Amino acid sequence: MSELYLGIDLGASATKAVLLNNRRQIVARTAVATGLDFSRVGQEALASVLRQAGADVGHIRRAVATGYGRKNLPFPGLTKTEISCHGRGAYHYFPEAIMVVDIGGQDTKIIRLGPDGRLLDFQMNRKCAAGTGAFLEEMARRLDLPLSELEQLAGKSQQDVKLGSYCTVFTFTEILALSRRGIAVPDLVKALFNAIVQRVTELGVLSGKIVATGGVVAYNPTVAGLLARSTGGELLIPPEPQLIGALGAALFAFEEANQYA
Repeated sequence: MSELYLGIDLGASATKAVLLNNRRQIVARTAVATGLDFSRVGQEALASVLRQAGADVGHIRRAVATGYGRKNLPFPGLTKTEISCHGRGAYHYFPEAIMVVDIGGQDTKIIRLGPDGRLLDFQMNRKCAAGTGAFLEEMARRLDLPLSELEQLAGKSQQDVKLGSYCTVFTFTEILALSRRGIAVPDLVKALFNAIVQRVTELGVLSGKIVATGGVVAYNPTVAGLLARSTGGELLIPPEPQLIGALGAALFAFEEANQYA
């Protein structure tokens, strides 16, 4: 068994982990609901990737943690910011000047990288659930729709419906009013997706090559399509977009361990 490098992204909604081998290839990955116990879920994610790789903790040469709960890991490791790790993970697949749009469970990030991968600037939305996965979860719950069916429903939409509300509470009131007017459920779901895109574009001007990542993009590719239509730019989606932060952390682990090799 070769030496392994662990990246773990402890997000507020989901915890993701990636194991790389000494050729920087992904040999194991996982994504699990975070819950309230970061220590427990960190151990659970670690056990999952080790089991997949047929390895044990002794095979991990270096570990890097990122995300909301990165300081709560029960095992040793370096920590890196979410901005750094999401940028590094996206640049791994698209090594050029890019803008990374990460739509996660609790926040949205726009990260601008230069052609050498260096961070130029970033913006984040932490003020409200609007524009995040939590917004979709809440709307699905209130509409009594399975979260897993939103993408399929949006694909059946026959018209564009615009929502004017920013607040999640007011959005639901607006959705109810539209429903009473006879607007079909698929059109309402697509309107929710468009609302997320609108919140993203309000964070900053998106231009050039845009890389879309995060759980919302992974499970709802329609959101990425709407984002591409809204910006008019070239939109790129990496493999397994929900894992990009964990991948970036694993790449940092590899680079930290081998910088003097």
